[in-house]
Amino acid sequence: MPDTKPFGAFAPAGLVARILEKTRAAADSWLAKRIAFLLRRIALKRLRGAPVDIETYGARMRLLPYNNVCEKRVLFTPQFFDPLERQILEARIRDGFVFVDIGANIGAYSLFVAMHAGASARILAVEPQPDIFDRLVFNISQNPGAPIKAVDCALADKPGEVTLFLDPRNSGESSVKIVGSGQAGAIKVPATTLQALVESEGYGHIDALKLDVEGAEDIILEPFLLNAPQELYPGLIIVEDGSGRWQIDLPQLLVRCGYREIARTRLNRVYERTA
Repeated sequence: MPDTKPFGAFAPAGLVARILEKTRAAADSWLAKRIAFLLRRIALKRLRGAPVDIETYGARMRLLPYNNVCEKRVLFTPQFFDPLERQILEARIRDGFVFVDIGANIGAYSLFVAMHAGASARILAVEPQPDIFDRLVFNISQNPGAPIKAVDCALADKPGEVTLFLDPRNSGESSVKIVGSGQAGAIKVPATTLQALVESEGYGHIDALKLDVEGAEDIILEPFLLNAPQELYPGLIIVEDGSGRWQIDLPQLLVRCGYREIARTRLNRVYERTA
């Protein structure tokens, strides 16, 4: 990560800048998206592996859009990156907002909340992959005053150490469960539980939680919902839909704990606590 150079050193220029202007203005239609993806391939070839410094969601980020789908989406088509989820989240942001971002990647969700919530918010961005964590920390540092604390660990059903499988084709697919490419490498990373993490930070409540850990959402949420005090239950949960890989009926557990599903998109389910 070339973080020794100041932000702006990798500002888009020439053809890449013109492509970004077009892809970021693309309409939400099948044809417009196909054209945007074609232009994206052209831009990636032109960039030749270089990072890009750009402002997205009101925040400054340095992106490496090559083996990380999240960074590709944030760079080229941020308008298509979980728009309904962000709309629901934004509508609930208020002074002192508390947000926990599990599987924070390079910080797109955390920075989005920070730019809307202001300095009074408390945001915890949890990311276990060392390289991605470095990029997350760099992006946070480019936005002085952003109330985000980055934590480099995995969350699991018990504290200790876990094996993290790294997908070489898409860093965002890395998980403590074996990923689907069949080419995953593996590293050992420290782990803790969600309850232990938020209690160690002194959180008395959580307004919203985003959980995107590639099918391991159940092993994080189940012990939390069964053991944590109810005052720590998040008011809103955005969870990646890993129902094909969950070992329990996580939606049913959420219902039993007082949640109702208020939205479902291609990638995520959104739950609000009513009890």
